Amino acid sequence: MVYTEQRSSFWLALVAALTLVSFAVLPVYGAETVNINRADVSTLASQLVGVGPQLAKRIVEFRERYGAFKSLEALSDVRGIGTVLLEKNEQRIVLE
Repeated sequence: MVYTEQRSSFWLALVAALTLVSFAVLPVYGAETVNINRADVSTLASQLVGVGPQLAKRIVEFRERYGAFKSLEALSDVRGIGTVLLEKNEQRIVLE
């Protein structure tokens, strides 16, 4: 009986560990990409890390005024976007 309880505990711990790992990996690999040259304010604010409605609005206004972004680094010309924010979102942003 002790062996069965240990075995059950092992499997329970293994399932719990795998569940935690899946949640840790999901935000990185499960994130959808955002076309920075076509996305609207609400999409930018909801899909990009650290981008709220005001910053998303500045991105759209900048794009409308100066044209499409040619590179990820060009986003740093928008007030409020720095290298840390770009690094957090570099896997999410596409330039199509």
